[in-house]
Amino acid sequence: MRRLWAPVTALLATAAVTAPLPGPNPPAHASATATVWPTPQQISDRSDGFRLPRTVGLVATADADAPALRTVRAVLKKAGATDIRQSAADPKTEVTVWLSGGAPVLKGLGVADHTGLGPEGYVLAAGRYRGRDHIVLDGTDGTGAFYAAETFGQLVRERWMPGVAVRDWPAMRYRGSIEGFYGTPWSHEDRLAHLDYLGAHKMNTYEYAPKDDPYHRERWRDPYPADELAQLGALVSRARDNHVEFTFALSPGLSICYSSQADVDALIAKLEAVYDLGGRAFNVPFDDIDYGVWHCAADKDKFGDGAAGAGAAQAYVLNKVQAWARAKGDVHPLQMVPTEYSNVTDSPYKQALRDKLDPDVIVHWTGVGVIPATITVDEAKQAEKVFGHPILVWDNYPVNDYIAGRLPLAAYTGRESGLSDSITGIISNPSNQAAVSDVALFSFADFGWHDATYDAGRDWAAALAERAGGDRETIAALRAFADVSSYDGRLHLTQAPELAAAVNAFWRRWDAGDHHDSVRDLRTRVRALAAAPARIRAGVIDPAFADEAKAWLDATELWAQAMDAALDMISHPLARGWADRRRVDALVARANAIRDTREPHSGTAPKIGDGVIDRFLTTAKAAFDRTAGVHAVRPAGITSLAQYQDNAPARMTDGDTGTYFWSNAAPAAGDWVGVDFGEPRPIGDVGVLMGKSGSPNDYIHAGTLEYSTDGSSWTPLADGTTAEVHATAPAGTTARYVRYRATAAGGYWCVVREFQVSVPGQITYAVTGGPAGDLAAAADGSLDTAYTASAAPAAGDALVVTPSAARRLARVRVLGSAGTAAVEVRSGDTWRHIGTLRNGYADLPAGDDPVDAVRLTWESGSPAPSISEVVPVPAE
Repeated sequence: MRRLWAPVTALLATAAVTAPLPGPNPPAHASATATVWPTPQQISDRSDGFRLPRTVGLVATADADAPALRTVRAVLKKAGATDIRQSAADPKTEVTVWLSGGAPVLKGLGVADHTGLGPEGYVLAAGRYRGRDHIVLDGTDGTGAFYAAETFGQLVRERWMPGVAVRDWPAMRYRGSIEGFYGTPWSHEDRLAHLDYLGAHKMNTYEYAPKDDPYHRERWRDPYPADELAQLGALVSRARDNHVEFTFALSPGLSICYSSQADVDALIAKLEAVYDLGGRAFNVPFDDIDYGVWHCAADKDKFGDGAAGAGAAQAYVLNKVQAWARAKGDVHPLQMVPTEYSNVTDSPYKQALRDKLDPDVIVHWTGVGVIPATITVDEAKQAEKVFGHPILVWDNYPVNDYIAGRLPLAAYTGRESGLSDSITGIISNPSNQAAVSDVALFSFADFGWHDATYDAGRDWAAALAERAGGDRETIAALRAFADVSSYDGRLHLTQAPELAAAVNAFWRRWDAGDHHDSVRDLRTRVRALAAAPARIRAGVIDPAFADEAKAWLDATELWAQAMDAALDMISHPLARGWADRRRVDALVARANAIRDTREPHSGTAPKIGDGVIDRFLTTAKAAFDRTAGVHAVRPAGITSLAQYQDNAPARMTDGDTGTYFWSNAAPAAGDWVGVDFGEPRPIGDVGVLMGKSGSPNDYIHAGTLEYSTDGSSWTPLADGTTAEVHATAPAGTTARYVRYRATAAGGYWCVVREFQVSVPGQITYAVTGGPAGDLAAAADGSLDTAYTASAAPAAGDALVVTPSAARRLARVRVLGSAGTAAVEVRSGDTWRHIGTLRNGYADLPAGDDPVDAVRLTWESGSPAPSISEVVPVPAE
């Protein structure tokens, strides 16, 4: 069983020691108030802490809670107890743990017992009474006793038990998770380990609702095969061992005939099978269906049309299921997920549920949106009113089925303290990666237990420290990894905030001429990020975390190495910098080839620091290119918006209107799409071509076209309201950046097929000769493309680059990876030899005469040439 608590107290102290701790060598982190998670309702330090000896007494009667007893014994053994003397009465040992009958000892310690606490509450006290040391675990019920045992396990450090008094209870009835995502479901082993995690963190709910389990949804009428039913039974048993309610969900909405008694019987029979396994909690979700479609004619006759009819039909079926549950006598109130599961706007559907659904049925609600940035107390009160039933928040974090390639690892934010007054619970819809989801589940546990004191940043730090087993280096590595995996497009709209701040500071210093120190400081951070994956693999307490995060860890290492190579590229002399640039591209290609094995993530590369790392690399490459004399024919596409799938900003400037950038959300006012030339250029005509076939409304519906030389001060060109916006800059205009900025929020995503900016007077190049290949790539103003010959050169083969106008050149540079050739320049009718190209690289003086062509005459039999760019560097 994977319980996975870790000694993080010394790193995460949240309260001061209120009195000195006497006794033999208490550990420095012995304060109880700095130890317990979830945050207790009441906890105080006492002065009478003590060490646990090898022989410990344990008082437990026959009716003591079995999981609590098992946990206490495990804690004592871990603390070094070799002789645990268990009995139903006081064994008179030097130290005694009371799991039963401890009320007199509590009184002697001056601590009130559990009287007055609700379900799952407990009291834990440790101190000296009548010359002996005692630990009392006093629960209001078996679950409370189990939670007291879990707290006991957190308090013991290095055989030391601090003097402490804890009086604790949960703020919310339901706390835990719902496996309700699309894509690859968790494995049976994932679920077993998850149930252990929930129990160890005082969460009491696990809901089985994987969308891609066919017997849960598409084939809901069909009984589970025997082997799968046996696995459900094992989950029920493991849940019971952890005081977790295994909630079985069955989702019939895709095909049910509500008025059919046969369908109702099939639904109840499926639930009955899980009841026979020991399941006592059930959910019938009607989410993600078209409730405007009846699956039998009788439903329309019985319930009518529209949303009100759908609500009445669902209430009809749910009431029958609730009657079955009530008749059982030991089944918890039924849960349901409405088709309108978000927002607080009243509707005929919600009114039907409010009026017709059994009042004891618990309604799931996701907030004012499917994945809202915030959930407030006022919103929850409105939800309770509009649904007319107890509200259980199904919180879609850190679910990642809608953001393929992302692994959300940021803090659990945006949920207002005090929600426990208005909702019956809050449960997480986690990621496809079960163990990685524990980072967020840690915060869910604390929020559900004691939302009044919840602190997102504190909990996030504690969650990382727990995963790291308290090891400082592993904590730092996890923090760096989480930073580049923070964006989710809903709760967290900024990617890699810590790395982004460091990159922005680097460029400010670099542009100011502080090259050496700026590179040194950023390199330190980048190399720490590159080393983080190895540290995480070696240091996390749960190997499943590293296994599930493998694709993202591998990608993080490569992206960080690419940043390191980019720093070399802009620091080294030109020849070495060119080798570094190719290394950057090779590392990025490897990162982009990585895939996770789970759906929906298997179809796209892991998203690591996107919008920060890739933009840094683009900017650094542009700086190198300018140093090399390469001036892009096309600018780079840039945007403030996150991309949908692989529809990257680069597609805005690839010259192909059949490809496009596509955002993954509607632009807000101030969002923009644009281009970056890397340096100020003359600009002329500008055209922004948005929308596409199939989604013609995906464009910025109100915006302004503007340009800038520095990215800070902007000059407007034109306003637009249509899918295509065109303007012509005044003669003599220069700009590095051109963008189209939304002036109002829109309801549609944004597609940009092309963002076109013409450059007046730009010299172009024609490339002729051979061997055959993409000749134009040898002089297209981009080091990201290359002419790669289809064969080795024959005698007489040559590559000729002819500019649209002759001019004096300072040098001729050739940047490639293969090829040996004589390099010549032509002035008028005369060719002049200036040097030799070897291994695809040359940097040669061009003389004083105007040059109207450059020729590479290949050495016969040399390897097939690969040339990224022939660069005529102008003398001026």
